[in-house]
Amino acid sequence: MNIKTVYVQAGGGFDNVVVGTSESREPKPGEITVRIFASSLNYHDLCVVSGATPPNEQRIPMSDGAGEVIAVGDGVEEFAVGDHVVSTFFPDWQEGNPQRAGFGRTPGDGIDGFAREQVTLPITAFTHAPRGYSHAEAATLTTAGLTAWRALFVSGSLKPGETVLVQGTGGVSIFALQLAKFAGANVIATSSSPEKLDKLKALGADTVINYREDPEWGSSVLRLTGGRGVDHIIEVGGPETLAQSIAASRVSGHIAVIGVLSGITGQLPLAQALSRQVRMQAILVGSRSHQQDFVRAIEVTGLKPIISRHFALDDIVAAFQYQASGQHFGKIVLDI
Repeated sequence: MNIKTVYVQAGGGFDNVVVGTSESREPKPGEITVRIFASSLNYHDLCVVSGATPPNEQRIPMSDGAGEVIAVGDGVEEFAVGDHVVSTFFPDWQEGNPQRAGFGRTPGDGIDGFAREQVTLPITAFTHAPRGYSHAEAATLTTAGLTAWRALFVSGSLKPGETVLVQGTGGVSIFALQLAKFAGANVIATSSSPEKLDKLKALGADTVINYREDPEWGSSVLRLTGGRGVDHIIEVGGPETLAQSIAASRVSGHIAVIGVLSGITGQLPLAQALSRQVRMQAILVGSRSHQQDFVRAIEVTGLKPIISRHFALDDIVAAFQYQASGQHFGKIVLDI
């Protein structure tokens, strides 16, 4: 059976995105076949498809995928036909510490992803989706949601009453704001858009800062916290924001280095980092075990993702152009 499939040609670029077909196949032992109903856009996907970090061969893009199991291979007990599932970003990283560098086994980058109607993969490529979630909602969890979860609760060991600083209004930052509030933390949020700052406050942010009007916002955060600084920072900006994050951190505070929106190289204010004895950890999503913990937490708290806009699979380029424009607040979803 032919299934609709999106490809990005070697070298990437929006002009090299084509809609075609691929062949479905029956699951082998230990595999499941999933009808994919939704994916969501991440900065990582944008880099692959736009050509910033292009594939060196034809690739099916998209690291996030959610759908329904339609067939199971021999020996599969964890999933049954009809189960709703969501993909894993690192299908080979089951638990413990990561053992592999880079994205060689990440769907949509080193291997084919979820911009297609159907896929057959080993069971390790999925977990159960949260009960009561739509496919579109589940598709937001694989990358952005799990990154925020790992940053705050696995790496950060977030506790009630602590203060979290989130940067901007992309998927990771919005998830981090929501998770921090569920955990009883205070949240300081930054954005350059007055409209988005209002939305952040409506979502629960205790304090908001316009970083364009206040470029030295690290000092402002210190003042707002009585000179103490914040306990956790979701650092998505990269080189242009890291110095302010260090300035905003409490002594021995935790900075989860997640994004490179302003570039991949820069100067580290080492003296400041040493003086404040900050703990910086680079975060790349999480393991399958982390995702299973995250799903259980969602089912307990009732957390729902913020979806900015939906696009059809055929309109994938328009979806990425919308993402690149920076207009979104939360996640962008492809309906498949």
